[in-house]
Amino acid sequence: MLTRRHIRVKVMQSLYAFNQSQNDNLATEEKFLLKSMQEMYDLFLLQISLITEIREHAEVFLEKSQQKHLATTEEKDPNRKFVDNQIFKILNENESIQNALEAHKITHWKQDDEYVAIIWNEIRNSALYEEYMETRESSFKIDKEFIIAIFKEIIAPNDKLYEYLEDKKLTWVDDLPLVNTALLKFLQKLKESTGREKRITQLFKNEEDKEFALKLFQKTYLNDDSLSEEMLGKTPNWDKDRIAEVDMVLIKMAICEFLKFSSIPVKVTINEYLEIAKEYSTPKSSIFINGVLDKLSKEYQTEEKLNKTGRGLM
Repeated sequence: MLTRRHIRVKVMQSLYAFNQSQNDNLATEEKFLLKSMQEMYDLFLLQISLITEIREHAEVFLEKSQQKHLATTEEKDPNRKFVDNQIFKILNENESIQNALEAHKITHWKQDDEYVAIIWNEIRNSALYEEYMETRESSFKIDKEFIIAIFKEIIAPNDKLYEYLEDKKLTWVDDLPLVNTALLKFLQKLKESTGREKRITQLFKNEEDKEFALKLFQKTYLNDDSLSEEMLGKTPNWDKDRIAEVDMVLIKMAICEFLKFSSIPVKVTINEYLEIAKEYSTPKSSIFINGVLDKLSKEYQTEEKLNKTGRGLM
């Protein structure tokens, strides 16, 4: 689920928080970094469980409608196309999803079901739902397209859900775009024949990415003084006090990748930190950071300080 860029963002946030707290316990901050990334995965699971809880809420709605004293013909024999949607069934029967929900104790919607009700009502009153329910016939393709559509157009942009997540955990607001993108990709890859067996998306693509997160954090923090020295004279017309603290952290992380990570190409490092700066720092930060990193990379090349190997040579 986490790309290398997202890992860099999490490391940047942790280093920034570390600097602000002036904590000198590296082990504690490493745990904070891992916890921050794990909480992003909890949000991913929470969004999956929300989809299945909406189905349960719809089922209860149908049952109550049938029990009305003066139930209509439609209420007595309701169209079950929504509750019988094949994607709901796959998510509920997928062992890896259910095991993950249990392991991470994702039971939020049982206590906070009013938010499920809000979203169910928005779905029920939407044009998407009306069009989907025009017939009782369906197919896996139609079912999947419908679930993806309501997630993109109703669930993901829901203001009440946004407020709920913000109240539960402030960092989730920043994580939400990535998590929603990861969930959409997971839904899009579901297939009728393999859906139930498909393993849920994992936090890290592989163990190497997890190691990259910890090493980048450790090496940047432990080499803070030497990385600061590398910047001397490379920021003309910029006093140290005028450089945004986030920019300082990003430049140090990039220098660390130049010198300590032999398998990462220089161009990849520069591009990644420029994109992060555009999103997380000041409007002029990317221009400033690009100037510093471009100058440093050329100097390192000339001085043969770049010990790049394998993929790092690209």
